[in-house]
Amino acid sequence: MTHPLDPLPAPETIIVETHRVSCDGGGGALGHPIVFYEMGDEDFVECKYCDRRFVLKGSAADPGVKS
Repeated sequence: MTHPLDPLPAPETIIVETHRVSCDGGGGALGHPIVFYEMGDEDFVECKYCDRRFVLKGSAADPGVKS
C-alpha cells in the first residue's frame, strides 16, 4: 500500500537524448502552449502543464536502465 502523500507516477514518460526538451501536451485541441524545459543537473524534468516526465536516456532515472 502506498502512503497518501507519496507523489503519483507520471502519466507519461518520454525518454530523450538531450537536456533541453519541449512539450505541447500532445498537440491538437487537447494540448497546451508549447513550453521548453532545461534539466540542468537533473536526469529528468516534468511538464508543469500536463505532468509528462522527460527522462534522459541511459541515466539513473531511465526506467529501461537496470540498477
